[in-house]
Amino acid sequence: MSRDDSDEAYVVGLCNQVLGATALTQHRFDWLLGDPGAGGRRATLPVDAYWPGHRLVLEYRERQHDEPTPFFDKPDRMTVSGVHRGEQRARYDGYRGTRIPAHGLRLVVVRPSDLDADGRGRLRRVPESDVEILRGLLAGVAEREARG
Repeated sequence: MSRDDSDEAYVVGLCNQVLGATALTQHRFDWLLGDPGAGGRRATLPVDAYWPGHRLVLEYRERQHDEPTPFFDKPDRMTVSGVHRGEQRARYDGYRGTRIPAHGLRLVVVRPSDLDADGRGRLRRVPESDVEILRGLLAGVAEREARG
């Protein structure tokens, strides 16, 4: 499955409809950095979607963000952070959770369980109901903009 066919792309597309704007996908901020590598270099971390006009960042967090998944975690291989991929993912999710709001942006996290998903966390893709759920999750954005 390509990124364009992914559940993440589906969710971002629905959010584009709700917000009336097109997201910058896999956007990188110069202040959202990962852990230093062997040479001390720190890579910028991507966010799933960013709507500059709404000052909104969206992260779509599949199951591997919330539960151990050996395929994604690769427990036998260490990352630049000195931990396996699952621990690094949790650390980087934490960075996003604190640094994005600290820079005056709203972070909305959407999980498969927020929408109509099967037992494996794959979305059933029922746009009518998914849009209404996302509209509720994103409601604070429109309310803040109306207040100025």
